[in-house]
Amino acid sequence: MFSRSLHGRAAPRFKVIVTGPCRRLSSLAHNASAQRKSSPLLSIPRSHPISLQIRHNSLQSPVKPLQAEHVEKNPATHYIPPQTGLIASLPKSWIPYAELVRLDKPTGTYYLFFPTLFSTLLAAPMAGAAPLQVLGISALFFSGALIMRGAGCAINDLWDRNLDPHVERTKFRPIARGALSPPKAVLFTGSQLLAGLAVLLSFPTQCLWYGIPSLPIVVAYPLAKRVTNYPQAVLGLAFSWGAIMGFPALGVDLLANQDALMAAGALYSSCIAWTVLYDMIYAHMDIKDDVKAGIKSIALRHEHNTKAVLGGLAVTQVSLLAAAGVAVGAGPVFFAGSCGSAALSLGLMIWKVQLKNVKNCWWWFRNGCLLTGGGISLGLLAEYAMQYLGLYDTAESRSTEAVAMQQ
Repeated sequence: MFSRSLHGRAAPRFKVIVTGPCRRLSSLAHNASAQRKSSPLLSIPRSHPISLQIRHNSLQSPVKPLQAEHVEKNPATHYIPPQTGLIASLPKSWIPYAELVRLDKPTGTYYLFFPTLFSTLLAAPMAGAAPLQVLGISALFFSGALIMRGAGCAINDLWDRNLDPHVERTKFRPIARGALSPPKAVLFTGSQLLAGLAVLLSFPTQCLWYGIPSLPIVVAYPLAKRVTNYPQAVLGLAFSWGAIMGFPALGVDLLANQDALMAAGALYSSCIAWTVLYDMIYAHMDIKDDVKAGIKSIALRHEHNTKAVLGGLAVTQVSLLAAAGVAVGAGPVFFAGSCGSAALSLGLMIWKVQLKNVKNCWWWFRNGCLLTGGGISLGLLAEYAMQYLGLYDTAESRSTEAVAMQQ
């Protein structure tokens, strides 16, 4: 056999040393080890250049851990930056600030704007305001709503920075996830408040004195969630403040005009009822997390009779809205358009909303804003047009003439 060398002596037995992870080299070494038993020519001494080369190459190829090239993050446990929409197009450093003011969720801005639009359109016939003046005032109110809503969200997140991480819907907010430090958020909020003050100074001077008292209420709302089951009422006081502002913005002195004061008070109260109504639906999205975090809300207090409470709030809102119309001497277009559309949209929402379904609650919160707020606004706009164009007077004179002819 081949157990001896060509000189008749026993061939020394050497092993091929392979220290690298390369499967190909390991296979070659294994084959060499298997074949050297049958061929002494394949026995390689440790000092042989081939063995040294194998050792050298193995040292130059360290083991690399396997890494997944594409690991998808779970949106339930990891923050995922916006991929579409306005915020996704912003510079990366701006995104936390845009998220802080809810730039991608404008529904809150609309809810804050609608009471100012209601009061502007309701006061316009009383003030004899021209359409361009009404449009300009409304545009100022919208810019103010956009700024102050952002400031309110920032204040809310600062107060709730230790609560938000425990709530599913809020745990990835900028402050809660650590993308924005509280000092930076405070500085940014201060700049927003200054911008809001600049908008307020664009209105007649008396608006300044009517607007400033709302600021303590805005700051107090986040604290209300810790001490009362009805924080939505405090939110209503803040979000509905614009229902007063339209009158002084158009030069109507509330203290000197009793009818205007009664109309503003009724409209303000109506908007408070509306705020509590829609935010009660909104609160149902967080009801399980609120229990764990110890947050109080009207949804928890009336979890088992929510729709009955919503119905009562809807009746209150529409009744007070009608009272505001009576105070300013509104015509049938207002009552049919504004009050009628509010009653229909609120009734539909209360009937259809599924309080145990988070997505359904969000859908009605978002779209109910436009359905109810838009309907009231269109009714008020039509009423203003009727009075501005004198169509009510024309119809009344025709009716009087018809009666006279019959006599």
